[in-house]
Amino acid sequence: MSGNNANAVPVPAKGQGVNHEGNVPVTFRIVQQKGQAAASHAHAQTHAVAVPTATADKDIHIVKPEEYKEAAACLAEAFAEDDVARYFIDVPDREHWSEADKWQLHVDILEYVTYAHCLKGLVTTVGEGYGAVALWMPPGKNMDDFMTILRSGMWRLNYKLSAEGKRRFFNEFLPLLHDTKHGVLGDRDDASWYLVYLGTRPSARGKGFARKLVEHVTKDADRDGLPCYLESSNPVNPAIYRKLGFEEKRRIHLQRAEKNVELDIMVREPVGMRE
Repeated sequence: MSGNNANAVPVPAKGQGVNHEGNVPVTFRIVQQKGQAAASHAHAQTHAVAVPTATADKDIHIVKPEEYKEAAACLAEAFAEDDVARYFIDVPDREHWSEADKWQLHVDILEYVTYAHCLKGLVTTVGEGYGAVALWMPPGKNMDDFMTILRSGMWRLNYKLSAEGKRRFFNEFLPLLHDTKHGVLGDRDDASWYLVYLGTRPSARGKGFARKLVEHVTKDADRDGLPCYLESSNPVNPAIYRKLGFEEKRRIHLQRAEKNVELDIMVREPVGMRE
């Protein structure tokens, strides 16, 4: 999804309340049998690519696990008013919560997801004080193994989300994202770079940081002939992503709130493979 210069998919955390477990994306499936996990891991390794551990661009820093709180704080600020990020928090059965309580849950979610991506994906930042942050899931990678779920704290979402929040997250959001991504990419689903979050602090906007973070990965995707995929929740952002080579493929809606929440699905084909 995207806020102002932000692309985000609020964090998949999975729990026992999932009714559509078979439809939950591999990247986000938290509750699963050991046999399913092993099968997913074997399948993922077929398309796995090396995740960068260093960057030639001196301005871009690869975030380490011990920095996850700082990176998550940037994303929390960038997505403070994002419709999708708030979709699981601003729910009828949490109306009694204070704004401080809701903010803490918002921060918690982003800390869990950021830490999981530090462990199994790619987290990059640019700018002073973590001015902009990107969370990527590389081809063939996922964060659904038991130790990542445990270490990142994502398992806690099954207890921190309200009953309605869990219905929205587990029964609506995750199956919709899984089905859409597979429908758009088909056989290339596991052989693509997935931009899960891209956020810039308000004070750091207008400096080209988002472009830097995207192009850091797209140059490698072009070299390897791989597509990049994202969901954008901010209507302003598709025009920005088009300048970076992305094209709109579909629009989907979350429908459990009083007002539907739209997400634009965008794909960037590798240079040399575009029509």
